[in-house]
Amino acid sequence: MWEYTEKVMDFFYNPKNQGSLEEVSEPGLKVVTGEVGSIACGDALRLHLKIDETTNKIIDARFQTFGCASAIASSSALTELVKGMTVEEALKLTNRDIAEFLGGLPEEKMHCSVMGQEALESAIFAYKGIPVVTHEDDDGALICTCFGVSEPRIRRVILENSLTTAEQVTNYVKAGGGCGSCLSHIDDLLEELHLEQERKAAAKAKEAASAQSSSSPSSGPLTNLQKITLIQKVLQEEVKPVLALDGGDVELYDVEGDRVKVQLKGACGSCSSSTATLKIAIEARLRERVLPSLVVEAI
Repeated sequence: MWEYTEKVMDFFYNPKNQGSLEEVSEPGLKVVTGEVGSIACGDALRLHLKIDETTNKIIDARFQTFGCASAIASSSALTELVKGMTVEEALKLTNRDIAEFLGGLPEEKMHCSVMGQEALESAIFAYKGIPVVTHEDDDGALICTCFGVSEPRIRRVILENSLTTAEQVTNYVKAGGGCGSCLSHIDDLLEELHLEQERKAAAKAKEAASAQSSSSPSSGPLTNLQKITLIQKVLQEEVKPVLALDGGDVELYDVEGDRVKVQLKGACGSCSSSTATLKIAIEARLRERVLPSLVVEAI
């Protein structure tokens, strides 16, 4: 049995804005629809938006959803969130915004919030007259044939949600949840993106170090105290909030040269993907913000 927040259950039992919107003949108003999923795959969402073309504001929203409690609650929450937003503001809405509005969703049900975000994009593309086939998620190799999930879509969801395991990818977009034959490919994508992020972090750190060196030629390397202070600041302000979203935490234990020793706590301490968390969520960030030669170890 999934553990749902009271808000999720309220939006499930008392859904807001359920139904469709009729076409309007009033000048300056336009009704558009976005659809994602399929009943065959277990979840489907049809999102209807009424937009004031003069202001580009969403003045009404309705949904029709086939799915579980999380799917219905996420769809209802989405309609509440977008009403009153401009089209451009709505495009910035993420699946995590939907989940946070509901007080959180079980990890295994995050795909319901992703479905809401994608339906919103589909509707806005329709409003802007952008053919859905030009969306990056439709222009790429199909990785999961069971649920029709493409490689670009998986890449985007991994990056937007800082995913580190194939199990998380399945929770967010269902890829790998059928026959499982695509799981190895998903692992390869995770590793590829991890290495790509490491390279980008190293390049940024090198640029920052170069800029600092050119602007302050007399300044030397960081002292150990400066290094520890900066590491602690990055952990506190940038890493901890991300880990907390999944019930995890991290504490700085010691710094020996370029070796940073940390303690993983909460969900991170017992998670099978703790190594990936160390490398992607912590080490890469510290290399980018502090020093590209840092190596993070768990004790």
